[in-house]
Amino acid sequence: MSRPKVGFARRLRRDSTEAEKRLWRYLRDRGLCGAKFRRQHPVGRYVADFACPEHRLVVELDGGQHAQQRRSDTIREHELRRHGYRVLRFWDNEALAQTQAVLAAIREALLSSPQPSPQRGEGEERKAICPSMPSPLNGRGEGEGEP
Repeated sequence: MSRPKVGFARRLRRDSTEAEKRLWRYLRDRGLCGAKFRRQHPVGRYVADFACPEHRLVVELDGGQHAQQRRSDTIREHELRRHGYRVLRFWDNEALAQTQAVLAAIREALLSSPQPSPQRGEGEERKAICPSMPSPLNGRGEGEGEP
């Protein structure tokens, strides 16, 4: 990964939106189905909002500006898919107001992906953690719909 891209990804992490911060509380530290997500992760020439390389899954959160840039989003999605990733896209307001529904969609995508090879017992841990959804008070932040 080139140095400029690393600096850009770091800046994006530092300047996260409220929607990104909320979703990250649930995805970080293998918090959803034991899957390791990375925040602002470079994939090809783009930086994905959230990426889970072991499941080849990217989660993108879009603000209002994306309504006008559908063509560039389509090109971006094609590039991410070319690198072998499936892409889930949500609006920022969905991540803020319907966090559990967004997490359920991500969970479903993780469950429908091929099982990663078990390392350090991760395969068994995934089966144990994934059947239930994380609590809105998961020890990481606010409840559903709260700031």
